[in-house]
Amino acid sequence: MASIHPPVCDFGWQAPDFNLVNVDGRSLSRDQVMGEKGLLVMFICNHCPYVKAILPRLLADCRELKSIGIHSVAIMSNDPTVYPEDRFENMQKIAADLDFPFAYLLDSTQQVAKAYGAVCTPDFFGFNSQGQLQYRGRFDESRKETASNSSRDLFHAMRQIAKTGLGPTEQIASIGCSIKWLDE
Repeated sequence: MASIHPPVCDFGWQAPDFNLVNVDGRSLSRDQVMGEKGLLVMFICNHCPYVKAILPRLLADCRELKSIGIHSVAIMSNDPTVYPEDRFENMQKIAADLDFPFAYLLDSTQQVAKAYGAVCTPDFFGFNSQGQLQYRGRFDESRKETASNSSRDLFHAMRQIAKTGLGPTEQIASIGCSIKWLDE
């Protein structure tokens, strides 16, 4: 499980559309999950220790962001044959058990992860209301363990995007487990 850093933010890059199955069985597109002030697209999975370290705080932050017009969506793009914990039925279970405040979508072909240039879990893409990328950074300084006295980088960036439409000029890349690509 190598630690991977995604590239820095390409400001203004347009959010690719998608149509993926949610854990409730409905298909959802980018426009269906977009918030009035923007959209946070998160590539996560069930097994990753980096995701597990932040998940309770991520859920709380997404609830708070929703109240200011930023919606969130999580996408699972890993090959579940490599990590059975990431299978669809386990996605459904964790989303129900933790009452996810966002859709949790399965990218079974990995085409959406490729379109976004996602490289790890977690990998965050913060878009303004016009679907322009304004944040591609870390959640906070947590790694495989929860950081104490967290800086809430992602939350503050998305709150700024909700207020101004623009993300912070200085961003620190996320770190996480590599996406488990099909046929590797």
